[in-house]
Amino acid sequence: MEVAVGLVAQRDNERAQALAREIKTTLEEVQSASVDIVVDELTGEAIDDAGVSVDRMHDRDFVVSIGGDGTLLFVAREVGPTPILGVNLGEVGFLNAVSPADAVDAVTDLVTAATEADSLEGRTLSRLTATEADGDWELEPALNEIVIHGPRRGHGGGATIDVRVDGRRYVESHADGVLVATPTGSTAYNLSEGGPIVQPSTDALVVTQMAAADAMPPLVVDPETPLEVTVSGAETAYVISDGRNRQRLEPPVTVTVSLANDPITLVGPQGSFVDGLEKLE
Repeated sequence: MEVAVGLVAQRDNERAQALAREIKTTLEEVQSASVDIVVDELTGEAIDDAGVSVDRMHDRDFVVSIGGDGTLLFVAREVGPTPILGVNLGEVGFLNAVSPADAVDAVTDLVTAATEADSLEGRTLSRLTATEADGDWELEPALNEIVIHGPRRGHGGGATIDVRVDGRRYVESHADGVLVATPTGSTAYNLSEGGPIVQPSTDALVVTQMAAADAMPPLVVDPETPLEVTVSGAETAYVISDGRNRQRLEPPVTVTVSLANDPITLVGPQGSFVDGLEKLE
């Protein structure tokens, strides 16, 4: 059985690109008959090799993300449910458990496992999606959080944000916005807005207001709970997935936040969540 592997290195990071070259060369030398390896286009340019766009790696047996959590978020957006191995070149690395020194061995072990099994075992991480109540649009899935905010952050830039949980009003207040985070995203934007840290294996979502005039404590809910956010009192607003994919809103408008159909799967060695917390400032 031939194992198809994708390698994605952090943009403009020579260390990540060099590691991608090392992994590719080692696999081709050691397991040339059983592995088919491609790198992303920018890495290909840097190491003088043919490359493909990351979204074309969705049919690989697994994809290796080399960089920080931001690189892995990008890879997850592009390849969806394709298993991902994260190599950590960042500081915290909640999603990237493999050190650069262990990367070649970790990828080699995964190739061997993929050769011997129909699928790779790993840790499943939920993603979120946002849709307008009338179904006109659906935002790309978010691994960390969905943020809904007024025209801008800060004085004079908020909106009236009405949050309903299972059809009942949780809070209505003038606020910069509100975010709904997965356990994975609890250590990201959610944490900076005063939300709680949630253990990754917890089956829950977190609803956290952003600079609300009449604030309620952050709320932890069952992930299947219907969540609706209505924005009014502003000329425009935005809903954003993982800080990147954005949809402009024309209030008054109601946005539904729910679990996406396709989670992502992290494969390979798993890091210690508690040890990672020590790196947070």
